[in-house]
Amino acid sequence: MSAHHEKIAHLQEYPPQTPQPNIYPLGWPAGPGKLEEIWASAQKELWDPAKLAWTTFNPAKYTWEQREAIGYWWTLLSVFDASAPPVFATAFVKTYENHEDDVVRRCFLSVTRDEQVHEQMCRLSVAAVLEHEDPLTYQPRTELGLRLQKNVRWLFYNGGRYWEAYKHAVPNYDLAVLFSSFLMGEIAAATIFHQMAARCTEPVFQEAFRRIGRDEGRHMGICMALMERDYPRLDVSRHALITKQIRAGYLFLSAVLFEPPAEFWDLPEDFIGTQREAEQIARQAGFAIPDYEEKRENWRRAMLNLKGVLDRYGIPFPAIPEVGITGEEVTDVDLKDVVPVF
Repeated sequence: MSAHHEKIAHLQEYPPQTPQPNIYPLGWPAGPGKLEEIWASAQKELWDPAKLAWTTFNPAKYTWEQREAIGYWWTLLSVFDASAPPVFATAFVKTYENHEDDVVRRCFLSVTRDEQVHEQMCRLSVAAVLEHEDPLTYQPRTELGLRLQKNVRWLFYNGGRYWEAYKHAVPNYDLAVLFSSFLMGEIAAATIFHQMAARCTEPVFQEAFRRIGRDEGRHMGICMALMERDYPRLDVSRHALITKQIRAGYLFLSAVLFEPPAEFWDLPEDFIGTQREAEQIARQAGFAIPDYEEKRENWRRAMLNLKGVLDRYGIPFPAIPEVGITGEEVTDVDLKDVVPVF
């Protein structure tokens, strides 16, 4: 039974103001015209992974080691792409509670939808190469597969820690802070997917990478438009938090875009060695995972692009010594500080 509500309509002509944050009273204020263009693109470019040319994919042409290595990469990606829909859904709710412009709300809806599409691509790819939809209940066919499955369990464990931290962190951050965190993930994601689309020899994966890269570029445009709108009037007291978020985001996303930093990710000692072995096998099979130096350069360029954005607004950029970028030292990052998504 619902709690008793004291009726007041008979006592006064108009209702009191609704305590905020709350999605009501609802309105539809306009917003940047640039975002209307991005929303229109999102509507036109929506795609369904199930409708890709899966009939052209023949898993039997790969060895089981190759299949398990490729399946591992899609599973690694799913740690980030499966967290993205609920992360953006939470931010989507926040846009309503903050009474954001109507087009901003729609754009965040489009990102949530896109990320769910990317998650489905991970699911279908794992199922196609392993002939089993769940990487945890899959029975490995090779010794490498056994070690990779252990890696997967540790990745999922760390992902669970991230989600619990995110749920507690996001209410404490305003959207302006979230934009910088999201933008970093989108810049880096667009880079790697365009790169893999250009090199991958498997047609169905090549097309998926092309479409995902296009989606991530559109998400980047959303974040850029909002930062251009809000950052010129951002209170200087928020700068330090954004700087810290960039460093935290680098540490978190490095697990998929580079290699997971040991001081941040809780992983066994053989994790990176096993992953490197699998990546080399996947590359030899025509699955174009960037090698160590390419990953490092991708990250460096993505960070420099982001630095160029933050420099416009006088926001200090953190030092990222792992990729040769100097800046403000940030040493007190904890998982509870992380809000970026991929």
